[in-house]
Amino acid sequence: MATRTSPAPRGQQRTRSKGATAKGPTTTARGKTAAARPARASGSPKDQGRTTPATRQSEATPEPRQDDRPALPVRVIRATWMSLARLTGSAVRKFGHDVHPERELRRDGSGFFLLLLALAVAAVEWWALTGIIADSVHAAAGGTFGWMALLVPFMLGIGAVRLFRYPERQRANNRIAIGELFILFAGSGIAHLVGGQPTLSEGLDALWRAGGVVGFLVAGPLTALLTAWPVGILLSVVVFLGLLIITATPFRHIPSRLRALYEHLMGQDLADARGSGDHPEDAEEHDQSYLYAGHGSTATPKPKRRKRLFGKDQSEDRPADDDDTGFVGDEAFERAVVEDEERRARESGASESGAGEGGAAVPPGVRRPTKQERAAENLKRAQGIGVPESPDHAPAVPGRPPRNAPEGSTEAIDIVPAAKALLVPSTPVQPQAPPSPIPQRTEQLQLAGDVAYTLPPSDYLPAGTPPKERSEANDAVVAALTHTLDQFNVDARVTGFSRGPTVTRYEIELAPGTKVERVTALSKNISYAVASSDVRILSPIPGKSAIGIEIPNTDRETVSLGDVLRSGNARKTDHPMVMGVGKDVEGGFVVANLAKMPHLLVAGATGAGKSSFVNSMITSILMRSTPDEVRMVMVDPKRVELTAYEGVPHLITPIITSPKKAAEALQWVVREMDTRYDDLANYGYKHIDDFNKAVRNGKVVPPEGSKRVVRPYPYLLVIVDELADLMMVAPRDVEDSIVRITQLARAAGIHLVLATQRPSVDVVTGLIKANVPSRMAFATSSVTDSRVVLDQPGAEKLIGQGDALFLPMGASKTIRVQGAWVTESEIHRVVEHVKGQLQAVYREDVAVEAPKKQIDDDIGDDLDVLLQATELVVTTQFGSTSMLQRKLRVGFAKAGRLMDLLESRGVVGPSEGSKARDVLVKPDDLAPVLAAMRGDDPPAPSAAPREPVDLVADDLASRTQAVEYYDGADSGEGDEGSSDAWNLTGR
Repeated sequence: MATRTSPAPRGQQRTRSKGATAKGPTTTARGKTAAARPARASGSPKDQGRTTPATRQSEATPEPRQDDRPALPVRVIRATWMSLARLTGSAVRKFGHDVHPERELRRDGSGFFLLLLALAVAAVEWWALTGIIADSVHAAAGGTFGWMALLVPFMLGIGAVRLFRYPERQRANNRIAIGELFILFAGSGIAHLVGGQPTLSEGLDALWRAGGVVGFLVAGPLTALLTAWPVGILLSVVVFLGLLIITATPFRHIPSRLRALYEHLMGQDLADARGSGDHPEDAEEHDQSYLYAGHGSTATPKPKRRKRLFGKDQSEDRPADDDDTGFVGDEAFERAVVEDEERRARESGASESGAGEGGAAVPPGVRRPTKQERAAENLKRAQGIGVPESPDHAPAVPGRPPRNAPEGSTEAIDIVPAAKALLVPSTPVQPQAPPSPIPQRTEQLQLAGDVAYTLPPSDYLPAGTPPKERSEANDAVVAALTHTLDQFNVDARVTGFSRGPTVTRYEIELAPGTKVERVTALSKNISYAVASSDVRILSPIPGKSAIGIEIPNTDRETVSLGDVLRSGNARKTDHPMVMGVGKDVEGGFVVANLAKMPHLLVAGATGAGKSSFVNSMITSILMRSTPDEVRMVMVDPKRVELTAYEGVPHLITPIITSPKKAAEALQWVVREMDTRYDDLANYGYKHIDDFNKAVRNGKVVPPEGSKRVVRPYPYLLVIVDELADLMMVAPRDVEDSIVRITQLARAAGIHLVLATQRPSVDVVTGLIKANVPSRMAFATSSVTDSRVVLDQPGAEKLIGQGDALFLPMGASKTIRVQGAWVTESEIHRVVEHVKGQLQAVYREDVAVEAPKKQIDDDIGDDLDVLLQATELVVTTQFGSTSMLQRKLRVGFAKAGRLMDLLESRGVVGPSEGSKARDVLVKPDDLAPVLAAMRGDDPPAPSAAPREPVDLVADDLASRTQAVEYYDGADSGEGDEGSSDAWNLTGR
């Protein structure tokens, strides 16, 4: 029977619970023994009165008393000291990059003590304070180290900062302390030599004026054995050794560290540091990542220190996009799927170590394979190609052929020798242009008005990564293709491949008598063999008697716009309309002249790279042309894509974001085109380039009596970032303007770039396609969209993010290119440089608001018809001239005049082309508008406003509740003439 005990105080309960936890096994064992042996517990009086040691210890545990705590003054002093220490530590940790060590590891008290000690020594030794306390400090510091007491505050300050900011790095702190002691002791010895080598017989004052007692003890015995110069050299070597210990610099790394220091002082270390942390031991030369590797193939990262911010734990390591100097658009390849890195590493563990399905860990000190090498190993293993054994000689996986198995040793597939892949040559990639400045233009860049103009320097667009000619993944794909052709008995072989930044094109030559269809019919089998769904087959390759198979690379390369503009193709011409497109499949740079296209259609799905291409094109124009050479009109219905170029002097109007104003701007471009053609016809020139050349040579002279000053016409580039929005607002007007521009504007130096993410037939109409010969197709969602853009399939097989098919004017086959990438930071640097050269001057006649029509207010005899038209338009909320013709049975002229009268009275809005007008009057306001038209007084409002009606309450009151069917009193139970719904069912 259980006995009830009185509850103990809270402090005793906590103490007993801790004691029970600590002595749990003993007490539990005792309890089990007593329960298992009840006879002994009840039969022996000695056992009943005996207590075990655990019981005596728990009973003898002293309870906390008030006398055990420190005295109140001591607690106050300690609390004050720690408060000041924490406050000082927080202030020190805020300097530089903010650090947040764990609270349990902080040593703010010790750091605060060292800081106070450093201030005390500095006050005495540097500022010569006097007094009893100052004399004591001088006796301790100067008497110990002599002249070196001047360096003691520095060393104590370094120790205090280290304890404040990095208390968890005990090894580094101890190393720095040892290095400082080396310097301090050796420096004291040198001070003893310089001070005249005083002895103890000369007194302590002489020692204090030299190297102190430490200097005497260090240099005194050595000078007894050697002369002063060898001892000084030896102590100098010890000082230098102390510096190496503090900076953790091995002897072999001294030249590289000195060079890095020089580059840092000269501002040449623009690239990111190779190591992490504030010490060289965290650099790449001292890779310690194996210290954090577990027993699996996945390396466990260091735990991130966290900081408290607004009451929540926030990670200290911020991502790169949190940097104030960067932009969101700086990342080249973005992924929408958040992948688990540890899971991917575990899945690829077998390929890393080559030790079967489990995947043993890579031993410490062994280089870990890269992602590219792991992908190549996975592909080789999937094709059964022999993989070199790991050092631990891991056994073969069951169900998988052994590593060095001979050819034909498996039942499913034959093993392809790796030597076959090595015999296939690769096309040499085009060497990357050196990061030298772009050569200056041959002509002097002088703007109108004798204004000098300097193009942006080429270092604003940094160089990208060097290209690769081949990799192990390419050899594995060649082996997989060879094995697939052999498996299906196709007499063909892989003769070479060309590696591009995004895809690699493998060339397959057929034997005589082999049909091309035998290879093209294996598209799905080839996709299965190379483990990629984005396989594109070209039959044949343009200009070659070979079939091309384009397979995406596992390691994509970013094509930098700076490399494209520094390439040899871009250096061949000084034309201001040359833009950098990107790289083709063979690794060659693709550069295009917008003046030769002459118009370009850019289309693709969302996120395929259209906006990046437009940014590269505009940046290329800004890098190579002056405002007198190229002027631009930008239409950005999305309002955020082209805002970075606002204020550029190349613009003739602010960036247009309204589709209505964009239609007016296109109409202005048509008028500008007509004006240029008038000048070309009057002066007898066929192209704007010939006209400009004649103007510069003085051959174009205006007629006598004319005050006009003839100047060269700049190229006019019209960029529409989203054509679909314009076609939704005013399709007929926009299409007419675009068709007229594309038909005639080539010789006038006006060029059009149309970009859209919806390449459908209602946006890219037949007339637009017929007059825009150059196409740029990014990844599309269907083959139908690809046919709309390119008139051929292929864009649906692209992999996105800059991968495109380029079809310039005059080309019979598309060119697969990886679009050039320019970051938001580079764009802002170029734009700021250009805006600093010249201020933008806009034309006021490009996108002006249509003036309101001045219509005769005399209605005449049409008052009745006007009232009918007003009532019809307001009640239907549809303002259309054709609707008035049908409903009122009037002619087109009469209906148009009625619509103009309605616009002058504020009933409908202005005309928007073929679109119906906006009705500005609501049906509730019809009576006052009709009264105003008749000239009557407006109707007086009702005296008492009508109370609002609660429609919900009325609806609930009108409904019959379901409970009435089951209410016996109301349903008439017992009445012969009535029956409920349940009785009607007959159950």
